[in-house]
Amino acid sequence: MRTEITRRALIVSGATVGASALLGTPTASADMKTAGSGHREALVTPIAEVLDGGEQVTSLAVSSPALHRAERSSLTSSTFAVHVTATNPLTGEVAYARDRVVTAASWSRRGEITLELEHGWGVDGGGTLQYMGEHGRNVLLDLDYAVTQVEPLRGRGPGGAVVLDSFRQGRVSDPEVDAFAHHATASGLNYRLFSPARRSGRRGAALVVWLHGAGEGGLLTGGYDYYDNEAQLRANRGALGFATPEAQDLFGGAYVLAPQATSAWMLDGDGFAPLVLEAIAEVTRAHRIDASRIHVVGCSNGGYMSLKMVADYPETFATSVPICCGIGARDGSDTYFISDDELTAMTTPTWLVHSADDTTLDAQANTVYAHERIGGSIMSLYDNVTWDGITYPGHWSWIYVARNDPHHDGASVWEWMATTKR
Repeated sequence: MRTEITRRALIVSGATVGASALLGTPTASADMKTAGSGHREALVTPIAEVLDGGEQVTSLAVSSPALHRAERSSLTSSTFAVHVTATNPLTGEVAYARDRVVTAASWSRRGEITLELEHGWGVDGGGTLQYMGEHGRNVLLDLDYAVTQVEPLRGRGPGGAVVLDSFRQGRVSDPEVDAFAHHATASGLNYRLFSPARRSGRRGAALVVWLHGAGEGGLLTGGYDYYDNEAQLRANRGALGFATPEAQDLFGGAYVLAPQATSAWMLDGDGFAPLVLEAIAEVTRAHRIDASRIHVVGCSNGGYMSLKMVADYPETFATSVPICCGIGARDGSDTYFISDDELTAMTTPTWLVHSADDTTLDAQANTVYAHERIGGSIMSLYDNVTWDGITYPGHWSWIYVARNDPHHDGASVWEWMATTKR
């Protein structure tokens, strides 16, 4: 039988649908009706991963005491079928409904079944976020995964075949995202914080501040009240890159702070700058942070905001890495604006990154212009955004920084940051 299950940790009770409604007559339906005995419930945990194109559910973990009797060699990729329905929590509209392709099935050491799902760039039905173009925001979807056991598992000993007759879903698990604790400042600004396993350095650990793009802010207009403290980690690998073992080794252990704007940084840089500084101050009070190793990195809206933070607080940061940044029209007509005087006054070591084919924020008018005015700045200007053989939209040059690709004078951008002090 097929039981609808929800992304939330709560068990959802509702109508069940026969497997034939989704898949046609199961190949082992007769065996499944008679095999085994009793109610055999399974917990289904969606496992997500933030890929270069955003977060996707890449596998399901299926656990049940009933599985302990199963003959492991009887598990195949066709034993279970998977269907997902994703709903936008703000509009109530279905964002997508898809059968997920199970590419492999295996057993974990704990006796759980792992169903690997087709995923990657261009694969529909895997994403955890929906971009609401009208509002320019990413919204975390409600994911309802329905699992159907199509073929029985051979059982060991008495009791016949092993058939799971109901499924319930736990919360989505993304180990990299879940490593960032939830917080909010006294003023109410959301932020997530990664704490390092090691904290080398006599003066404390480094702090990397990641400032997200426009799509990862809150949506508190148009009748919506959405401020989730999630999208700034799930939309891309910007913050997560600095929490990887590679980055942590280079920094000797670093805290990673990812604040979330209530809207978009570019809409009110003057108002947001002190709120970001408040989050930094809160973290430095609560943890042993080396004040000479505080770094600010941001993409798009966050690229603008990284420049804004350096302009407003020139003595705070060891380095600044603005990625595909905006600096505002030179006539000051934009709501965001970094003036020529502010750019030329910057003494914080700065490494700008952009792609020449960016159609969202023009590289020449923004990054190249800023680079020509920030004394001693470094610039990595790519022709396009291509990684692992996939060409992404030209605005997505944050992928390069998240993968530690930019190099200058034999040092990568992470190495440069890790060895630079204020």
